[in-house]
Amino acid sequence: MTGEIQKQDLLDVFAQIEEPWKPELIASLNGQALRAALFEGEFVWHKPDEEDELFFVVQGECELQFRDHSLQLSGGQLCVVPKGTLHRAVAKEPCLMLLLEPESTTPRGDSDQSLT
Repeated sequence: MTGEIQKQDLLDVFAQIEEPWKPELIASLNGQALRAALFEGEFVWHKPDEEDELFFVVQGECELQFRDHSLQLSGGQLCVVPKGTLHRAVAKEPCLMLLLEPESTTPRGDSDQSLT
């Protein structure tokens, strides 16, 4: 084991996020990345071909939209979106999210292009 085991305060992590749709890495474990993100407004439609995505709402509300339906998530609720599923997130008000995905996943907020 390398390094000292430390705790993290999620409220502090979220307080440092200044821009929506730019996930911040909190921790990595077993090839997975746990990221904190601020969702606000509408994100682009996208379809990850190689990875499932887990969305966990810490605070606020978020709508996950799919081709044929949508799911409304609020604090304490989560949803796993399987790879190959076209979707986007919409948050009318600021929403604090935790994302769990493979470390190799490029956070979508790092791209300015449409990901349809």
